[in-house]
Amino acid sequence: MTDPIQVAALYQFTPFDDPAALKGPLEQVCLSNRIGGTLLLAKEGINGTIAGTREGLDAVLSHIRALPGCADLDVKFSTACEMPFNRMKVRLKREIVTMGQPDIDPRASVGHYVSPADWNDLISDPDTLVIDTRNDYEVAIGTFKGALDPETRSFGEFPKWFREHREELLEGKKKVAMFCTGGIRCEKSTSFLRQEGIDEVYHLKGGILKYLETVPRDQSLWEGDCFVFDERVAVGHDLALSDYRLCRACRRPVSPQDMQSEYYEEGVSCPHCIEEKTEEQRERYRERQRQAQLARERGESHVGTLPRSP
Repeated sequence: MTDPIQVAALYQFTPFDDPAALKGPLEQVCLSNRIGGTLLLAKEGINGTIAGTREGLDAVLSHIRALPGCADLDVKFSTACEMPFNRMKVRLKREIVTMGQPDIDPRASVGHYVSPADWNDLISDPDTLVIDTRNDYEVAIGTFKGALDPETRSFGEFPKWFREHREELLEGKKKVAMFCTGGIRCEKSTSFLRQEGIDEVYHLKGGILKYLETVPRDQSLWEGDCFVFDERVAVGHDLALSDYRLCRACRRPVSPQDMQSEYYEEGVSCPHCIEEKTEEQRERYRERQRQAQLARERGESHVGTLPRSP
């Protein structure tokens, strides 16, 4: 029996004077160790999820920890039965998680971290406003009991949403608690709220993934599954794989019920995007699906479309 694939989710806010100079060596150490996934480099730091053997990951993580300000890099590990990425990408970006607020600096000001063990008490307090900072398609398949869904399609919409609804959101509330998949979006969202003059801001340390990994199911306030940005699509308690698949047309999670719909065609369409795509687009997706099937039959890998990043 082969060992499961190890998956490492990581991020670090740290100033990189020249991210472009870091790209080549980082890409090389990933490729030489047969690591797949995506890493983002920007002047504000590094973010991404990678997968491979534990030895390969250790080599890459050692390389990253040697970068300026990354010695204390926090990594969340999980496993996958199969390689959850089709290739390795190291990309240069303006931000490692896009919020579009250039004055926000999580290194200067951030919310109070709350451990998974203490999270239930915080979000059960009636004085606490609980906000899910993730995108609408992520919230749709799982969230914390009682959490507010901003119904945003991208993280960049969060500041505008909060400013427009601030007064009604904070009415009767003394504290704000926010959460996201792995913690990085909350680094910026809590920093943003601090800049907006709100001091009692908290966020779940390690994100939903750490909560699902460490909090027993019978004590959990999490309902549903957690969308992840790789071929596993979603995970549940103990980071067990869920029954969701990925729609290759719109990159949204597709439930077993969705797969029974007349609008679901593997690799081509699902109930969420049937009205969004043209028949010309769907025909292109059908050809892509045919090529993927032929590659599988030949025992070859086929580069598909991975889930969009937050």
